[in-house]
Amino acid sequence: MKIIDKAFLEITNICNLKCSFCHGTKRAPKELTEAEFERLTDALVGQVNYLYFHLMGEPMLHPLLGTFIRRAWEKGFRPMITTNGSLLDAYNQTPLKILPYKISISLHAPAANPAFADPAYWENCITFARDAGSRGCIVALRLWNLESADEQSNTAVLERLHQAFPGEWGKVRGGSSLRLADKLFLEWGKRFAWPDPTATEAAANANVFCYGLRDQLGILSDGTVVPCCLDADGNLALGNLFDTPLQEILDRPRAKAIYDGFTNRRAVESLCRRCGYAKRFEK
Repeated sequence: MKIIDKAFLEITNICNLKCSFCHGTKRAPKELTEAEFERLTDALVGQVNYLYFHLMGEPMLHPLLGTFIRRAWEKGFRPMITTNGSLLDAYNQTPLKILPYKISISLHAPAANPAFADPAYWENCITFARDAGSRGCIVALRLWNLESADEQSNTAVLERLHQAFPGEWGKVRGGSSLRLADKLFLEWGKRFAWPDPTATEAAANANVFCYGLRDQLGILSDGTVVPCCLDADGNLALGNLFDTPLQEILDRPRAKAIYDGFTNRRAVESLCRRCGYAKRFEK
């Protein structure tokens, strides 16, 4: 079986914030129990390299996050976390005993949510990043607001980061990130439109490519397998990992059609033709 590089395992679909750029989800609130986490990760052992603890939701809300990180390491995964950073103060007070392989902190403008205007938010993010990096965890501070109205706020963000991490910042190959310090990076990205059934649909013969099912897939908190990390409501449900082996799900006609379609730079699913993120891969 081909190894999937990244699996986005949604340990909770609950978030403490409601940001303007986020699609959100219409699904019922749900967080994985320890037993459910064990079952789903057992089903992924030997088939996935990087295990991301989110799809929707804020993973640092989950009371068993530390346990999940430890168990992921023990099972041979490289655990990954993406957080909005608003809950880092608690982790600064009581640091995780075992850190994930990488933590991405999504830095956003106050226009997206008033929480990001609080000076304590920035100090908590910086304190956490410095501590986690010193303990060997890769930390990425993400500014995914390029070519949007919020980009104008980046000057203040960069000034504060320069104060915290002075010196010459090294440019990382590819130009999409800067090395601020050992294990600590600033990542850039454009604002994108989430796939949505109500969005404008590209033509069926449009040039569309995606890495969904090629190097990533998602598992919602109810066990539903979806092609990528942006299927917020499980519109492209391929099967359920609680009752069906992953390879059997990937061998089903719908999954194979999605994969083969992108091989030929075509989106066979309507939702994929309504995805703004996929535009990043246009030739």
